[in-house]
Amino acid sequence: MTPQSLTTARDGPIAIVTLNRPERRNALSLGLMVELTACLDEIGRTPEIRAVIIAAAGKVFCSGHDLSEMTGGGINDYRRVFEVCSDLMMKLHAIPQPVIAQVQGIATAAGCQLVAACDLAVAADSAAFATPGVKIGLFCTTPMVELTRSIGRKRALQMLLTGELVDARSAADWGLVNQVVPAAELETAARKLAVKIAEASSLVVAIGKQAFYTQIDLDQPKAYAYAREVMSMNALAADAQEGIVAFLEKRAPCWSGK
Repeated sequence: MTPQSLTTARDGPIAIVTLNRPERRNALSLGLMVELTACLDEIGRTPEIRAVIIAAAGKVFCSGHDLSEMTGGGINDYRRVFEVCSDLMMKLHAIPQPVIAQVQGIATAAGCQLVAACDLAVAADSAAFATPGVKIGLFCTTPMVELTRSIGRKRALQMLLTGELVDARSAADWGLVNQVVPAAELETAARKLAVKIAEASSLVVAIGKQAFYTQIDLDQPKAYAYAREVMSMNALAADAQEGIVAFLEKRAPCWSGK
């Protein structure tokens, strides 16, 4: 891994993290996954950042794991790769800022998993998605975790069992991405979404993101019990009181992040 395999930039309250291994189709090497996880962890500790965009250089968003690291190893070598990958995906959920995938090209295997793990995704109309591990004898079992939670059983199994590419429009219909735009408009669309998110209270967004991932796998009674407690606590926050008063007074709120 070279020092340029991951680049970061700031645009006001928005962080742009770019996978920068175009010569390797932005494959998620072990080193790159470690670096990306550390980058996200640092972003999570930076309250000035209100939203994150994950982009990629070149024609391919991410081709998945670096297969050059997947031959000739032992069980512990492979466990290490998939443990680091799992940590990365869970870190995307754990940081308080919403994360937007900006998908300009093909996203396959762990690259498709990366898109599914992001909170939101905007794709170019030329983008495509696949979990083709079945074709090379390595079923996309860890990508399956995020994929199933994004698009449901039948569609996830179709992707997993066939390995076929799904075009951007179908990916939007299935719920894998939120929006599809012409390639020339992709960066603008992702930034517009990030700016909209950054307009809200950072505290309230963080509360909501954590609550979403906590309740999603609970049964309905437990989800409601959890959600009403979170919402009750949220109502005590200074930003909640400010937002309600601002609405009643027909003025813009002034967020404190508290």
